[in-house]
Order: sequence, then structure tokens, then C-alpha cells
Amino acid sequence: MEDDGILARERQQMEEIRELDLEELQVEEVDDLHDSSGDERDLTGRGSSDEYTFNNCLASLHTYLGEVEDTHHRVAFLDGGAILNLPIFYLEGVVLFPEATLPLRVIQPNFVVAVERALTQVDAPYTIGVIRVYRDPDNGRIRFSNIGTTAEIRQYRRLEDGSLNVVTRGQQRFHLRRRWIDVEGAPCGEVQIIQEDIPLRAPRDAFGAVSPFSKPGGHHFSRILPSNNSHAKSNESMDVDNDSEANSDESFESALSLTEREIHQSVVDSYYGSDTMDESTTTTSSDDEKSQSQLQGSQSKDSESTDSLHSCPENNNVDLGSSSKSDMQSCKQKEPDRCWRNTDLKQFRRAPRAFWPHWVYRMYDSYCLAERAADMWKQIVGAPSMDSLVKKPDLLSFYIASKIPVSESTRQELLEIDGISYRLRREIELLQSVDLIQCKTCQTVIAKRSDMLVMSSEGPLGAYVNSNGFVHEIMTFYKANGLALIGLAVSEYSWFPGYAWTITNCATCETHMGWLFTATNKNLKPRLFWGVRSSQVSDGLH
Repeated sequence: MEDDGILARERQQMEEIRELDLEELQVEEVDDLHDSSGDERDLTGRGSSDEYTFNNCLASLHTYLGEVEDTHHRVAFLDGGAILNLPIFYLEGVVLFPEATLPLRVIQPNFVVAVERALTQVDAPYTIGVIRVYRDPDNGRIRFSNIGTTAEIRQYRRLEDGSLNVVTRGQQRFHLRRRWIDVEGAPCGEVQIIQEDIPLRAPRDAFGAVSPFSKPGGHHFSRILPSNNSHAKSNESMDVDNDSEANSDESFESALSLTEREIHQSVVDSYYGSDTMDESTTTTSSDDEKSQSQLQGSQSKDSESTDSLHSCPENNNVDLGSSSKSDMQSCKQKEPDRCWRNTDLKQFRRAPRAFWPHWVYRMYDSYCLAERAADMWKQIVGAPSMDSLVKKPDLLSFYIASKIPVSESTRQELLEIDGISYRLRREIELLQSVDLIQCKTCQTVIAKRSDMLVMSSEGPLGAYVNSNGFVHEIMTFYKANGLALIGLAVSEYSWFPGYAWTITNCATCETHMGWLFTATNKNLKPRLFWGVRSSQVSDGLH
């Protein structure tokens, strides 16, 4: 009996030790996760000798597709406005942008035929068209977008079961003119390539018709000019007393390319014309005499206007709009040079030389907007230097549009915007307003923009395909709320090598929101992160 009692007490103690060990283990793992939160954003590979960070280049390779063969073929860009027929892929929840990567697992026979046709077609070999489809929120019917993107097949592999693994890359936007199903069941469409805007510092649409600049009474400045000598002296006086506005003008013009400067100068010339100070009207002495005779005639008709325009003030602060005779003395006709030497010609320089002031140019200047958008993107995402993209505003606008953490409908809106400056302005607005990531169905807050984590070299948002052929665009976060785990963790067919995935649903409405990825190696960092489907993100901006 005593032995039985001892054995019972020992068994009880062993059970208590196991429970304590289990509790200590659980606490230790949780503490490690919290401690590693500060390192989860560090993807540079630095850490202790027994820890290593995830190589974010692996995700962009889509190694889960297995070995794929490079086509060794690069498609030349098609001319804007070109019309051609292409096999079309209709994808729900996906918006493809130029320069973005799109993996495909082609299982359905009709789409297999579409890929095979793309590999052998003559007009645009290795090219397919990608169109976003969505369900109408009112009646649930399938709708097709009118604007899509051509995709170049860069890698593919044919499997034993007849399916295909394909890696494509976006090329050019197009407008879908019509669509049909051919005799073999392959979806096809007639598309027209969109002519992209050229990034300019001086937008072509910023200029307008400018009326001649004249004083009341019809006395134009070009008719009261002094001789060339006096004009040159006055310019010297003006250069000596140059102000910040003049410096702004010169710095603006110096930043323009040759083509942009010609466009800007043509507007400047059209503004001045024959109604501003034009040196060509004062090249001969006969022109001077004509100006003086016109001056005498104008004095007899309107002495008040003549006094205001031809007075020689004692100081350099001349108010051109003043007509008071008490503050001014009439210039003697025999001393026109002395009159113009003492006149403050900064007033003339302050007159606008184009239809819009320079701050308006900057609002629609593609390069200025690109610098601003790149700075905001680096502050939010912590991306490396984007100087190369800043020099190419068109590519930068597509890059941000393909990675910005917004809903697929908002990203489709960005794809449909014509004009680089307008797309960049919209992206800047989104970067300023996007803060909370919410469930599309119940508006539950899932994450914050500041919780984004870059797990792929292509950015915090990317497209991945599962084993059943469904393509998902997911945003990655190092922290998320309101998500419930469904089922066990699975390591097979993981989009991120070294991580197992677990399905997550919205805890409020039970909608499939994405996945939790947990490291299979305890030394791998980050230890866990979340992938949220962009198709289930709310359109609401905060």
C-alpha cells in the first residue's frame, strides 16, 4: 500500500513538472515572438550567429512552382494605338500593372490552349492579355474591366498532368475592344495598346491663351520703349537688383530639358509678342522716333496715363498702377535714357511670363511629383533608394500603384488613369489618406499601414498562385488583429520558403482574409507574419 502511495505521488509530481515545463516553454516562445518584433522589419540579414533573416528575393522567384524554363524571349514594346488579337486571362481579385510579376498555374484546358497559342502566335509572341473581373455588388453578376495589361511569358513548365506553371511580367496597358471564345474554347480579345503620356516638366495642358498685357487707355509697353542702349542699361540695373522671383524663374528654366525649354519659351514669346518689351522693335533709330511720336500723341489724349508711364521718380520703388502727378515728375523727351535708367523694371519682370505660375507647374510636373511620391513611399515602406525610378516617373507611378496597400478596385482605378502626373497625384493622395486596413465585409480593422512588412523584393504587396490555380494578391504585415486561425499549419506549396501557412478568417464575419505564416525553423526571422488578401480589403480611406 505504501509503495502504491509513493508511486501515485511520483506520478502526480511528474505530471506537475510536465505542466510547468509546458508553461515555461509556452511563455518562452511568446516572449521570443514579442522580443523579435523589433527585428521583424530587419531583412538585411544581420543578427546573431545562430539566427538568420528571410531572404526576400526567394518570394519573388516563386520557387513553389518548381523548376520553370526561361523562354529566352523578350517582347518588343508595341506602338501606342496598335490593335491586335490576344489570348485573354480573366482574373478575379488581381490587377496587373506594367513591370509587375504575375505567376499562373494553368489547369483548365481552355486556358492551357490560350497559353499554347500565345507561345506560337506571330503578331505578339509569348504575350497574353490580363483583365480584372469582379462581381457587381448590386446583383452579383460578373463584370469585366475595360482596361487591362499585356503580360509577357518569361518562364513556363509543362507538368505530367497537362497543366502549366507560368511566370509572366506586365508590359503595356490596353483597352479591351471586344472579346469572344474561339472554337477551341480559348478566351480571346481584340485589344488596342494605350499610348502612354510622356513625362514633361512643363505639362502641355498647362498653357492657355493669354491676352495682351496693356495699360488702361490702350498704351502698350512696346510702344514706349527707349533705345537699345537705354534698354541694355536698364537690364543691367535690373540684374543688379534681382529678387527671389527672378531667381526662381531662372532656376525653373535651367531645370528644363531642351525640348521642354522650347515649349516654355514659345509660350513666353506668345505672351510678350508685340505687347511687351520687345527688343526687335527698338533696333533702329527710326523705331525710336516712331515711339517718341506716338508718345507725344498719347500725351495729348491721356495726360494722366502718360504721366504714370513716363515719370522719373526719385527712388526706385515705382508703382506702375498709380496715376498721381504729385508723386511723379514728367520725363523730358530729350532725356529718355535717364528716365528708363531710374525706373524700377522689376515691376515688368514680376509680370507672369506664362499662363500659370511656377507652383502650378510643380503640381503637375512629373519629376517633382515622382520625388515627392518616392519620399513618401520610403517613409512608409522603408524601401531602399528609388533614385533610378525617380528619373523615370512613368515606371515609378506603375511601381507604387502595383504595391500600394489599397483594395483591388482602387488599384484598378489607378490602372485606368491616363497621364503620369495625374496618376502620381492620386497615389500621393492615397499615401496620405490610407491608414487602416479593414475587412471589406464588416469593416473590422485588421491592421495599420505602419504594420506593413516587406517579405518580397518586389514590395509589400504581390501576386501568388496556389496549387488549385487561384491567384491571390496579398499584403504582408508583421502584426494583425481580428483574425481567427482555421486548421493546421501546412508547409507544402508555401509562397515563402521556410514558412508554414495557416488559413485565417475574419473573426467577425468569418470571411477568408488570408494566411498566417510561421517559421518552421526557430532561428528564422521574422518568426511569423500575416498575409491579407487585397480583394478583401475595404475601399474606405482614413
